[in-house]
Amino acid sequence: MAEGDTPTRRRKAAEAGHGGAKRAKTQTSKARTRAAPAQKQAEHAAAAGSTGSAGTDRTPAGSEAEREERYGLTAEPPEFCEGETAEAAEEPHPGLALDRVGKAALAQMTNGVTPYGVSSKVLTWWIHAAGSPGKQVELAERAARAWSRFFGFAAHAARGEAADPCIEPMEHDHRFDDPSWNTWPYNVMQQGFLLTQDWWYRATNDVDGLDRHDEQVVSFLTRQMLDTVSPTNFLWTNPRVSARTREEGGRNLMRGAQHFAEDLERLRDGRPPVGAEDFVPGRDVATTEGRVVHRTHLMELIQYTPKTETVAAEPLLVVPAWIMKYYILDLSPHNSLIGHLVEQGFTVFAMSWRNPTAEDADLGMEDYAAAVEEALDAVRAIVPERKVHGVGYCLGGTLLTAKAAQMARDGDDRLASLTLFATQTDFSEPGELGLFISESEVSFLEHRMRERGYLDRHEMAGAFQLLRSNDLIWSRYIQEYLLGEREEMFDLMAWNADSTRMPYRMHSEYLRRLFLENQLSNGKFELRGGPVAVSNIHAPMFCVSTTRDHIAPWQSVYKLHLLSDADVTFVLTSGGHNAGIVSEPGHEGRKYQIRCTKEGERYLSPATWRTQAESREGSWWPALTEWLRSHSSGESAPPEMGAQDYQPQEDAPGTYVFQR
Repeated sequence: MAEGDTPTRRRKAAEAGHGGAKRAKTQTSKARTRAAPAQKQAEHAAAAGSTGSAGTDRTPAGSEAEREERYGLTAEPPEFCEGETAEAAEEPHPGLALDRVGKAALAQMTNGVTPYGVSSKVLTWWIHAAGSPGKQVELAERAARAWSRFFGFAAHAARGEAADPCIEPMEHDHRFDDPSWNTWPYNVMQQGFLLTQDWWYRATNDVDGLDRHDEQVVSFLTRQMLDTVSPTNFLWTNPRVSARTREEGGRNLMRGAQHFAEDLERLRDGRPPVGAEDFVPGRDVATTEGRVVHRTHLMELIQYTPKTETVAAEPLLVVPAWIMKYYILDLSPHNSLIGHLVEQGFTVFAMSWRNPTAEDADLGMEDYAAAVEEALDAVRAIVPERKVHGVGYCLGGTLLTAKAAQMARDGDDRLASLTLFATQTDFSEPGELGLFISESEVSFLEHRMRERGYLDRHEMAGAFQLLRSNDLIWSRYIQEYLLGEREEMFDLMAWNADSTRMPYRMHSEYLRRLFLENQLSNGKFELRGGPVAVSNIHAPMFCVSTTRDHIAPWQSVYKLHLLSDADVTFVLTSGGHNAGIVSEPGHEGRKYQIRCTKEGERYLSPATWRTQAESREGSWWPALTEWLRSHSSGESAPPEMGAQDYQPQEDAPGTYVFQR
């Protein structure tokens, strides 16, 4: 990409043809408007001189045509105009630099979460709630009934009598599963907290006139604040912690204090959490044998050593998300998807993204898409005259889909199929992650990223932890700091701690173009100078989503059916965003549903799909290998490692995976 070349500049250049015409037309209109008073005076003078029999030819005063010209009613509303304006944009006022500096400093204190957008939504909720007396009456009546039941329950509990609880925890809330919460006085604390939580949920939802997204944001915020004061989080209100403290004479709290001090020191020094050092890439994880065959500034391409005498004719190219290390798909030997595919007779290539620094601030979506192009060129050189099965994970799948759409638009048919893991192509309903994404939040983050050139990995990790605060924050706090028990580290947790940064420009484009504007689903996402459309892709697709994905909800992932005109085999498996994908054969408790929607087949809603899709027990990995083999052209001898222009270099996992 040429220096200084940006998608915005390319878009403006592409629009220059009709933009220039529009500017000329606008300028002519403005000149005509400025000349209108003199012209009108001449017309009125001429009309006055010919008053009499010719008076009927004069435009009546106050006519529609005169009013339109006088008041500019023929002009297009500027807020709905597209393209360039007639006059050149003014240079930003120097005082705006104060905004950038001030907001960047504030973002550092708030860990990147904007207080402005949050405050505006809380204020909007308060105004609507204050203006809804009917809602206030409903909440008052609900509170009166709830607390009446609560005091009755508390009276029975204090006397040691059995009483039916006023409210049960939600299905996903396991904080009160321990039987000791059913004993006095902890049962009273539990019921009081759950009733309060339920009341605030009612208060922040179904408010007349309030946007649903605003309701969800305010409801989320109140839930986060209530979670901080849950009785599970304190020494004397948590029966399990109280009992452990009495048994050990407070030694658990001493261990917890040591754990807290150690974690704080590691966080300050930028070191991974305790135990992560036992999972080193190349030694404990990412151990599938292979070689780096191509390296650019942005990525390394790894070719894996074949394990079978023959392989499927078409190779696989794995495109991981750039916000994670690639070895989520090559964890321990027993749960490595890449290793499983190699053992099943596939030639596998995987991209390993570089961890960007401040020098990479100007890398954008076009650069990452170009890296996929380079990887595809290398795979085709090593395995010539064969199409390639593209495999994308999370945002890597979104990027791969956009790239495939661009290739289809340009007549490039090198892809044999697309396999997408937890990948969204329509961002209109992104789930809880969408609560953080707004113009206010994106602008706030941009000020923070502009200062450093990237988004820090700790800020991303904090946002994801908030989505599941009970599981990822408070449960760990109780386990390690109150009970004094270190949670045992395992490969997936160690990988999750090995996070990466994101370049300023790329992350800004990703948030704006995908989340805020949803360009990929509406045909406005541009690659190589023009928009792309998912509907142009005719290669068959294998799409995997998970039932408990809080980052890419399966109903959102399912919207691929609305965008694609190809055959889509959709798999819905148990588990979360990562654990559901790392689902090796033999993993206990796994099950999934699968169904293929053929090209031209009528659309099924997600609920209807679940009733018609086949249910299977176990891992979905064998279904993937079977599907890939069915879309391969046969068997061939394994290819050589590398090619003339792609000589093998370091052993897998390469060098970029070690960057921190």
